[in-house]
Amino acid sequence: MISNPFHRIKSINRTFVLSGMIALSVTTATLLLFTWLHPGLGKTIKIEHITGSSASPAVFTLDEKGEPLVLDFTKVAAQVMDAVVHIKSTQTAIPPSPRNPYEGAPNPYEEFFKNDPFRDFFNPRFFYQQPGPRNHNQPQVRVGQGSGVIISEDGYIVTNNHVVADADDLEVTLHDNRTYKATVVGTDPTTDLALIQIKEKNLPTLAFVNSDAVKVGEWVLAVGNPFNLTSTVTAGIVSAKGRNINILKEQFAVESFIQTDAAINPGNSGGALVNLQGGLVGINTAIASPTGAYSGYGFAVPANMVSKVVEDLIKYGVVQRGVLGVMIRTVDGNLGKEKNLEVTKGAYVDSLMANSAAGEAGIKPGDVIVAIGSTEIESSPQLQEVIARHRPGDKLTLKVNRYGKIKEYSVTLNNRKGNTDLVSREHKEVLSRLGAELETLDAKTAAKLDIRGGVKVKELYAGALRKNSNMREGFIITKVDGQPVATVDELVKVLEQKEGGVLLEGVYEDLPGEYYYALGMQ
Repeated sequence: MISNPFHRIKSINRTFVLSGMIALSVTTATLLLFTWLHPGLGKTIKIEHITGSSASPAVFTLDEKGEPLVLDFTKVAAQVMDAVVHIKSTQTAIPPSPRNPYEGAPNPYEEFFKNDPFRDFFNPRFFYQQPGPRNHNQPQVRVGQGSGVIISEDGYIVTNNHVVADADDLEVTLHDNRTYKATVVGTDPTTDLALIQIKEKNLPTLAFVNSDAVKVGEWVLAVGNPFNLTSTVTAGIVSAKGRNINILKEQFAVESFIQTDAAINPGNSGGALVNLQGGLVGINTAIASPTGAYSGYGFAVPANMVSKVVEDLIKYGVVQRGVLGVMIRTVDGNLGKEKNLEVTKGAYVDSLMANSAAGEAGIKPGDVIVAIGSTEIESSPQLQEVIARHRPGDKLTLKVNRYGKIKEYSVTLNNRKGNTDLVSREHKEVLSRLGAELETLDAKTAAKLDIRGGVKVKELYAGALRKNSNMREGFIITKVDGQPVATVDELVKVLEQKEGGVLLEGVYEDLPGEYYYALGMQ
């Protein structure tokens, strides 16, 4: 049988057509599926650059009234930076001659700060500008860095005492890079605060806020000059209040720090801790760190304490410190069980001191102080802070828990001598130029040294004495240009008539012989 070739061709064509239709269907379906899965494929992409953000801040916090407040740091940072300054403290150490009894003596501060985790922050980091072999004819210059806060338009600046201590020259640089020389108005080592001043008007300032009202968890900004990086702002929260970290080594030190986790480093000393309204919450003072750099916690002197110290230094020249006259401990669960107390918070009165204001009012050992006025007392550091914000002669109402019963007592605070007298540092202008705190030598010491009298240098800070001599604290001035002086009033009266150089003559209690220091009074 002979097959029909046309039939075979038709059959083959039909097969090809069918296969093509199937392939086309599969391809079309695949393209449709791919397009559906990738809708942007094949389209022209237009890239746009955004020149301004139209988004609104979406993070909020609550104000004191519970109203929502936009959490925006930019406005606050811009508001406060102009009032925070950079401070350079310079100390020119005149090397003593080989015959000086202090030749080769160790640094008196080295052992003090040895193994201290706060060392690099609390003790200003100094570096030698003129390294090399010691030259007895060449002064050694040491420079430290810190921060400060302008609190008045006429140039008053608050900072830390350790920023200006031992300096004979202070240079202040504003946020706009203007530079000024500064003088020390006064210092308070017990709170590590100092007040300095520059000659300028119409300066930007920061206002104090009520630090008692600051709450744990509240947002704050730390502004300062860490590691010489000027005008640095960091953010965090208040992580605790009333902290005592035992960093101040003064006999009557007051520590009730505001703790924050805003990053603080060496150079932030004396800088501002502010809230979201730009108010001054505290003065940054220390960090807790095993390395000397930020490790999570910083500490600031509360604004209420700063305000009181500043007012005293301006008005009296020294800090007026009211004294309750009690030895206290913070009450906790263990102490409560040990003493059978009815409370687990407050300040436990261990004992009363001589001439105790609290004792005169009726407070007894074993009492737990739980409130002063309307302020509840939860710890001994908090009690110290509240008392330190008052002066001798101030009357306070104390609430104590005595064996479960609440009693009230009216207490009139004393000074450290046991009376209510205020201390006034007269002749502030002359003493500020000298850079010294002076006191008239007592008769007993004068008799011991076989001198008529004299003026003892209690403390030195930036001024003519540090800048022009290697005088140390404890020097007793007996003559000025050969003229005997026996009291502070006599010394100041002589110095007020001097222009140019003067020669101070005197003695040390622990050294033989007489010593002479020349300085300029300009």
